[in-house]
Amino acid sequence: MNFINNFFKISERHSTVKHEIIGGTTTFLTMAYIIFINPAILSESGMDKGALITVTIISSAIGTLISALLANAPFALAPGMGLNAFFTYSLVIGRGIPWQTALGIVFLSGVFFFFLSIGGIREKIANAIPLCLKVSVTGGIGLFIAFIGLKTLGIVSSNPSTIIGLAKFNSQILIGVIGLFIAIILEIKKVKGGILIGIISSTVIGLFTGDTIMPNSVMSMPPSIAPIAFKLDILGALKLSLLGPAFSFMFVDLFDSLGTLIACSKEIGLADKKGKVKDLGKMLYSDVSSTMIGAVLGTSTVTTLSETAAGIAAGARTGLASVVTASLFIVSLFFTPLVSIVPSFATSPALIIVGVYMFKNIYELDWKDYKTLFPSFVTILMMPLTYSISTGLAFGFISYIVIHAGTGDFKKLNPTLIFIGILSVVSLVV
Repeated sequence: MNFINNFFKISERHSTVKHEIIGGTTTFLTMAYIIFINPAILSESGMDKGALITVTIISSAIGTLISALLANAPFALAPGMGLNAFFTYSLVIGRGIPWQTALGIVFLSGVFFFFLSIGGIREKIANAIPLCLKVSVTGGIGLFIAFIGLKTLGIVSSNPSTIIGLAKFNSQILIGVIGLFIAIILEIKKVKGGILIGIISSTVIGLFTGDTIMPNSVMSMPPSIAPIAFKLDILGALKLSLLGPAFSFMFVDLFDSLGTLIACSKEIGLADKKGKVKDLGKMLYSDVSSTMIGAVLGTSTVTTLSETAAGIAAGARTGLASVVTASLFIVSLFFTPLVSIVPSFATSPALIIVGVYMFKNIYELDWKDYKTLFPSFVTILMMPLTYSISTGLAFGFISYIVIHAGTGDFKKLNPTLIFIGILSVVSLVV
């Protein structure tokens, strides 16, 4: 036990093994939906769905384990939502690119991302982000996560007149709301694992009401990965016309990763007063290596998921939590029917609570300085409205640079920040 404590610096980060287990389990339950959603999206590209289920689980376990052992961070990695949709609908279906070539494009995006590490470019990019944008990124992701939670739970839905609106309540929504209040009350009372208890409570209530569906079996052997593993076509992706998609994957992965890592690192005390994140380079190495491994196995970009914040809110502070999350993914290979018991209406409330935790940090903004307040507001606003962390960041960077240049405050601008601004414009245009 002392070895575990010393290796993961559990006491140093004011945590306990129990809190790490609870946090890692919470993260897994909150992001377990990816086991089913990612294969559903990627299979529309013609890839074998059974193989995708296994690859999704394996790539998530590997990426999360790399984060645990390399960076000692409680961050979970898995195929990113949005990026898998871009893979299927924009490349394979939209442009008629074979899925094997699309996997090659994902691999190349990881290679490009890796080369940004030369000379510490990635770290320079992270450290060049103004503190106001780092704070607003946290708040924006919080608002974004809460919105996803509300949407997944079914409280809000699309409305042709107002774009979104309040949905009609049903038993699942009511059960989710009950779980939400159970979790938030326990959190207010400082009960560790309150979020996890809320998830379990909703699941159990659903069993009694018939809203949680019992599986036909508890265990099953995982489908073979042979139909898609090692089938990526890197040579086919090495075309000038495909550089745009490769860089698009890289830009989105870079900005999404930076946004999530900065926000979550701040929550666990790995960021100093200036917002500089300790061991950010190792965290990004975990991200980029996972992307390349995922592409080889047969899935779209593997990245740090914002659902990681759920585990952090539940007490995760070290890589031990990620070991727990990765272990649960491995176990789920054989218990996929059992994992499916936990419904979305049970996990969605956790996202709402996490959103509250992350949004509270906006009090650190300078409410009297409009040169920093406006870019911060734009960053926070655009994340949920565009359903994209990277898009919110891009608008934030661009507005910050334009406002400071327009007011003659050039001392707040530096070459790295301007480079980020150029990348932001390119990412939005591409």
